[in-house]
Amino acid sequence: MSSNLAEDENVMMCCAACGVAEVDDTKLKKCNGCYLVKYCGVKCQRNHRPQHKRECKKRAAELRDEILFKQNESSDLGDCPICCLPLSNDDDKSILMGCCSKRICIGCDFSNQLRETKEKLQKKCLFCRHPSPNSEEEAKLNNMKRVEANDPVAICQMGVFRYEEGDYEGAFEYLTKGAELGGAEAHYLLSVMYRKGDNVEKDEKKEVYHLEEAAIGGHPYARHNLGCREWENGRMDRAIKHYIIAAKLGHDRSLEVVKKNYTNGYVSKEDFAAALRAHQAAVDATKSPQREAAEESNFYGEN
Repeated sequence: MSSNLAEDENVMMCCAACGVAEVDDTKLKKCNGCYLVKYCGVKCQRNHRPQHKRECKKRAAELRDEILFKQNESSDLGDCPICCLPLSNDDDKSILMGCCSKRICIGCDFSNQLRETKEKLQKKCLFCRHPSPNSEEEAKLNNMKRVEANDPVAICQMGVFRYEEGDYEGAFEYLTKGAELGGAEAHYLLSVMYRKGDNVEKDEKKEVYHLEEAAIGGHPYARHNLGCREWENGRMDRAIKHYIIAAKLGHDRSLEVVKKNYTNGYVSKEDFAAALRAHQAAVDATKSPQREAAEESNFYGEN
């Protein structure tokens, strides 16, 4: 085993095409697809491409899967910046503040509103203390300021505004920029546009790419949709992996799919039990007395 490792290290120290060794005046660069071999220049890389292509694509796919199927520690929404508890996957249980692009749970928001009303205080953002907007136009103006600051959350939100207005071209432009800045929600919404063909040609490859990027970023709905895509293509093992990861993030529909496949014999008892425990833990972590009081008040509508 050690001799094989030594041989691999020697290969990495030489150009895979011409065999020139890496010395002080010759720097080699790794193949950016598989990272298995090195080249002294672009010419050698091109010459070696025909014999390296198959191995490169195989290893690149393996590396991609290692990233794709890694269990996310939390959803893309993260924690409430006030109480520091994980946010629920249900968007109705948190408020996106246009002034600072922070998402605050309804428990903290409700408690703050009760305090402001009781003490007759000016309504302000609980995080950045910016005065609350008096109109929808003012709220959009606040959001635009965040867009100008290259805030990926605000850029994605502006894309949502454009989409709801029927401006699909503008929505695509904002969502693309938000995705480039790493926004998981922007990637997810782009996947929806490519699936529906909203101002773009329907493209399954691009849809799957954006679903994967969103899933890697911790988006449970994107992860679930990836599972659906894999199932439709007959790759049940990959589909079940996606469903289990999403279920462990607290995604209810994915847990139901895992449960159904456990009953049908496609999911092992151990994997189902682990998914069930992790799902319950993820859901319990989002609960607090303040959030329960906010839900019971119906101040945010019926949940």
